[in-house]
Amino acid sequence: MEEVIRGRVWRFGDNIDTDMIIPGRYLRTFSLDELASHVMEGARPEFASEVKRGDIIVAGRNFGCGSSREQAPVALKHAGVAAIIAESFARIFYRNAINIGFPVIMARVDAADGDEISVDLKGGFIENLTSGKRYEMKPFNDYMLSILQDGGLVNHYIRTLKEGSG
Repeated sequence: MEEVIRGRVWRFGDNIDTDMIIPGRYLRTFSLDELASHVMEGARPEFASEVKRGDIIVAGRNFGCGSSREQAPVALKHAGVAAIIAESFARIFYRNAINIGFPVIMARVDAADGDEISVDLKGGFIENLTSGKRYEMKPFNDYMLSILQDGGLVNHYIRTLKEGSG
């Protein structure tokens, strides 16, 4: 995981709930490819077929609200989404995302579909490279960065145990 993430924007509004991210009818599958092929189906049906690895979602308030399902951030990550920037997140979605090593950033950013965005997780800023606007965000501390770099909390815990620092 890089400390600076750069990608193309997919813009969403407020209250994108987990059923919009991955509809409940797909929750019985254990195939990550199957989950990813239906991601964001409830909000933008074309998303799963058009998203490219490294793309970034920019959304409004309350992203990931609704029922608690780890499949929501898992499907987004497996589909290739590099990060999500939103004004706010449902707490369980936020924790689930960090726990699987998926960057979620709370910030208000003006961006449109297709804009190019750069996110400096450690430096604490986001730049819309298309418009030239720059936004502040709370920087990720070293502990959070290490969880992301290890691919999630379980992998981080395993690594620290092996190193004898856990």
